[in-house]
Amino acid sequence: MKKKPNIILLITDQQRGDCLSIENHPVIMTPNIDSIAGNGVRFSSCYSTCPTCIASRRSLLSGQLPSTHGLVGYKEGVEWDQPTLPGVLKEAGYHTYLVGRHMHQFPERKRYGFDHMVVTKDYNEWLEKKVPEIYNRKVGQYSGMYQTSGVMHNDWTARSWHMNELYHFTNWTVNEALRFLDNRDPSCPYFLVVSFQAPHPPLTPPSFYLERYLRMDLPEPVIGDWAEPPENDGIGDDVSSSNVYLKGDALRYCRAAYYGLINHIDDQIRRILNPVNGINLARDEETIVIFTSDHGEMLGDHYLFRKTLPYEGAARIPFLIRAPEHYEFKKRLVIDKPIGLHDLMPTILDMVGLEIPDTVDGKSLLPLCRGEDVPWRDSLHIEHAPLYHCLTDGKEKYIWFVKDGREQFFDLKNDPDECHDLANDDKYKERVNHWRSLMIKELKDRPEGFSDGKKLIPGCRYDAVIPNTNRKC
Repeated sequence: MKKKPNIILLITDQQRGDCLSIENHPVIMTPNIDSIAGNGVRFSSCYSTCPTCIASRRSLLSGQLPSTHGLVGYKEGVEWDQPTLPGVLKEAGYHTYLVGRHMHQFPERKRYGFDHMVVTKDYNEWLEKKVPEIYNRKVGQYSGMYQTSGVMHNDWTARSWHMNELYHFTNWTVNEALRFLDNRDPSCPYFLVVSFQAPHPPLTPPSFYLERYLRMDLPEPVIGDWAEPPENDGIGDDVSSSNVYLKGDALRYCRAAYYGLINHIDDQIRRILNPVNGINLARDEETIVIFTSDHGEMLGDHYLFRKTLPYEGAARIPFLIRAPEHYEFKKRLVIDKPIGLHDLMPTILDMVGLEIPDTVDGKSLLPLCRGEDVPWRDSLHIEHAPLYHCLTDGKEKYIWFVKDGREQFFDLKNDPDECHDLANDDKYKERVNHWRSLMIKELKDRPEGFSDGKKLIPGCRYDAVIPNTNRKC
């Protein structure tokens, strides 16, 4: 029997799909991440089907769309019981391990198929021992720990990391990954998930990385003709507001810190993927490496910040994969077919020769990676309660807002920054009608009542968890 391959999944949090140098970003430096695509395949139209942490990570673990696993918005504390990627691999003899940022499992220590997890709470306890004065004994809890600089977990404010660089969550995550590789069970293959907290705020990279990007000519936010600035240009709003007008130093530091966090991750990944004291992928015949993120970040584009939205900044994410030679990947292949995180589980199971559970919605990407011309989905459904439903094929995008029925339509091929909303342009009426008809079919059987099969119905109640009853609006 042929030996099953090892699998390393590198996942960042809140990284835009365009924030890789291999995506021709004007300033960002990611040579180590780029090398995964340079020796493998890059998917240029990968989207988070629910651009928020919990729902997207559940799709990654289960291979299911949000409409199947039921979490279609931001909702904590929802337990679930379905076959998972680490669970299926574990049953097949894999040593399964999660290090770094937790996957929003509930309860927090429920493993969902991982043999072991060293995650955020463990980092907090480790950091408290290293820097005991940051523990807030008055309230008896870890007072943010990672956020003790005062720059918090959803803020656009930024500064350099306020402690020794060795204490940064990114460094700690890679340390724990290397510890696993040194101490793993050598008698079986492994599935290692290296889950980074960054570039999710707080925007606090080590000073070297912040200063590097502050010296550069950084790209300005793109502003669509449909976008509206916040009242009073956002002055007086909370620094975690999702509607912003960043300019001057506020904009420069925000963007420099975000890029710096990604650059820092890239350098740390080199500690894992290197031929001297890491994994020599040039000679390795046993290891699959995948890089992706859970969702993106608007970063001031269209006066918007953070995630949840259907626009390219928040919804499009990187997806790169390389594999041993015998998989016959077409190196440096760029595939523009629409994919999502629910395709990860069936892809990995297909590559290691395991049966894909019938609970899975996604499709294996293996034939595409080999350059095969196989039937594929025409579009991908993106949603986020209580806001919108969206369909895209990576070339066009249709958005329907649930509350009032407002529509947006973008020609991504000619307007990749979504600067021109064409929903009311007579020249695109036929295309808008086409996508609207697809959305009517997509939502026809949803219990919220968004569609009666003939038209879209605005004003329906749209909760983060799909109801079990056939409640109508």
